[in-house]
Amino acid sequence: MVVERIVLSTLTRIRLISCIKPQLLQQKQNLTNFLLVCKLSSYHVTKNIEHILHDNQIRTDAIIQNFNNEKNRPLLILLSWLLPKHKHIMKFANLYVEQGFDIVILSITPWQLIWPTKGSRLVASDLLEFLIKHQNYQQIVLHGFSVGGYLWGEILDLIQSDYQKYNNVIERIVGQVWDSLADVTELSIGIPHALFPKNKMLQNMFQKYLEYHMKTFYKQSTQYYIRSSQLFHTNLVHSPALFFVSKTDPIGSLTSNLRVKDQWDTLGVKTYIKIFEKSPHVGHYRKYPNEYVAELYTFFE
Repeated sequence: MVVERIVLSTLTRIRLISCIKPQLLQQKQNLTNFLLVCKLSSYHVTKNIEHILHDNQIRTDAIIQNFNNEKNRPLLILLSWLLPKHKHIMKFANLYVEQGFDIVILSITPWQLIWPTKGSRLVASDLLEFLIKHQNYQQIVLHGFSVGGYLWGEILDLIQSDYQKYNNVIERIVGQVWDSLADVTELSIGIPHALFPKNKMLQNMFQKYLEYHMKTFYKQSTQYYIRSSQLFHTNLVHSPALFFVSKTDPIGSLTSNLRVKDQWDTLGVKTYIKIFEKSPHVGHYRKYPNEYVAELYTFFE
């Protein structure tokens, strides 16, 4: 069971779990070292989807693509923020690897976010096809960051459009974690910040362009943002949910996250929230590591 795999003892719960020394993450071969030490295999299903799985040896892509997990491991779907560094994503993935999870990392580029029909919706479709093919993953956990919430809304839209085909995916999701959720109203702030984190002038310029873009390209873009937000608020997934949010995050605001939580409460979803006093967007784990990990593992108990 998922609970049996992830629960740590009281003495170890608040430690940061890592199967490699932190120094290795700073080396050029950090991913290779990580895979070798932890006995993992990694390959890209598509350019936007990476599959990391436990194994006794590094396999070729051809063998991995025909992989059938006889041990029925739980799966983590990690919906990343915009333009993440792989080593930063792996810090979160590692929290689950140690508990026996296989991992799927899903990411989109700013261009794919701006043009959904040629970008994010195709990525969403690819993930659903992967999950349909990998029925061995009967216990799935979501852990999404920032625009990962938007991408999940796109996935929900595709599920709803062919529910008979995809309802099995919903039934397999046993838990969900949302970190720094950014709503559609915050996209014009979040994307410039991700592209130009240290340049306020370019942030302001690109924010103005995005506001223009959302008004001008309603059919090509904005209608999908709105639809995604609506479906996220009326989530088809009713498994327990944990929210991480900061009082000082302008991109994933406390107000918009509480709005989602309240809506899910009315749907009968068990929701929990951890509010940090002062941490940056998608930076709660970095600033408050002990509290973050303790809250995460307590949630899974």
